[in-house]
Amino acid sequence: MFSFLNIFRITALLEGVSYILLLFIATPLKHLFDQPQYVKMLGMPHGILFIGYVIMAFMLKNELKWNIKQFAEILLASIIPFGTFYIEKKYLKPLRNG
Repeated sequence: MFSFLNIFRITALLEGVSYILLLFIATPLKHLFDQPQYVKMLGMPHGILFIGYVIMAFMLKNELKWNIKQFAEILLASIIPFGTFYIEKKYLKPLRNG
């Protein structure tokens, strides 16, 4: 069953994967091999996933009772490579199991 929390978890995963692909695959291809099409292809989906992640984090803040430090960490994770995977492990996975 898809709850809003599960949708957020999927968005966090996809946002993290798209960010890693953009940073470590598409950007080097653009600058080293003059192939900007991969940045164009991944940029828009990543941007939409990023915005969705941030909006859903705001929507879940009160429901999941995140304090300001936790919430700041969750938002900051969206701009750090592998950050959303850390948030999944620290904040979201325990909610699924408990």
